[in-house]
Amino acid sequence: MFVTHLACTLCDTHYDQTRLQTLCEGCHRPLYARYDLDLVKTALPRAALATRESSLWRYREALPLPAGVAPVTLGEGWTPLLETPRLAAALGMDRTWIKDESQNPTSSFKARGMAVAVSMAKHLGATALAAPSAGNAGGAMAAYAARAGLSAYVFMPKDTPKANIIECREMGAHVTLIDGLIHDCGAEVAKRKAAEGWFDMSTLKEPYRAEGKKTLGYELAEQLAWTLPDIIVYPTGGGTGLVGMWKAFDEMERMGWIGSKRPRMIAVQADGCQPIVKAFLAHERFAPLYENARTSASGLRVPKAVGDFLIIDAVVASGGEAIAVSDAQMIAETRVAGSLEGLFVAPEGGACVAALRALRQAGRVQADESAVIFNTGAGVKYLECYGG
Repeated sequence: MFVTHLACTLCDTHYDQTRLQTLCEGCHRPLYARYDLDLVKTALPRAALATRESSLWRYREALPLPAGVAPVTLGEGWTPLLETPRLAAALGMDRTWIKDESQNPTSSFKARGMAVAVSMAKHLGATALAAPSAGNAGGAMAAYAARAGLSAYVFMPKDTPKANIIECREMGAHVTLIDGLIHDCGAEVAKRKAAEGWFDMSTLKEPYRAEGKKTLGYELAEQLAWTLPDIIVYPTGGGTGLVGMWKAFDEMERMGWIGSKRPRMIAVQADGCQPIVKAFLAHERFAPLYENARTSASGLRVPKAVGDFLIIDAVVASGGEAIAVSDAQMIAETRVAGSLEGLFVAPEGGACVAALRALRQAGRVQADESAVIFNTGAGVKYLECYGG
């Protein structure tokens, strides 16, 4: 095991990585796994990756699960990075790619985080898992809990896309629908978890979903021959993927796998739920609860993110931006991506296309900058968003 400890991302208090942990006990902020990266580099030379399995577990030494412990896996990770020349031309850019996370198990990027988090929860003794979800995270937790032989309890807003609700139930999860938003679902988990014996798997409220998501950054670097793009455009609800990649870039630089160059991180939100955008534009590090949040992109309907400062820190440090787009724009760009490149992206993926178009038109992105757009899920799970 190459993890040395867990550390609070805000106050740096250290915690024991051999026990189940949630948030920092002092400031109630997320914990990160910290590694002896010299040992990781020795055990996993970059050149050795060429012989590794085509899943996120190819980076096993840079992940928290101890050697000899079998991961809970459905074959997640190593999704395609697809060059999109016709979309690039439509956006007025020379070169763009889409990292297509819809090709993960359960058809979204949430499989990455849950694979690692459920593996660690099982290893450390959890028997029942609970999480709030506006969609894809619930399905992923249900799937990996079933794979691990653990009980799963999912709390979802009543208007969550039907496909996600059915997915959770068919994976054997106990599903409770709440009249409210995802933070209301999270409050219900928090209220009941101690008495019910649940381990809370909420976004960034345990340390290991971020470790699964950081493999997005490792893969991106490897797929681009260890040269990162100029721009990453990422749909941001809880933000675990964005901050996970930022963590991965730091780890890879410290191991000598990449240089110091960083992409500009573009955090994309819906104009009906834009807490990170508002805080960024106000030069604030923390984002208050966004009241009356609304958007058809359920993954973006997160009115309060516990990792808000981590998202904003990464955006600011990279010279990036936080930008909001309308539901109409993201749905329109879904059709553009589909008709030009044959990819039925989720509304969150469409939001990233819309954001890149807006930034290009405003002159804040140049034609010769390379950009990677993240499509975090499959459009078929959002059929209610599209006309009949």
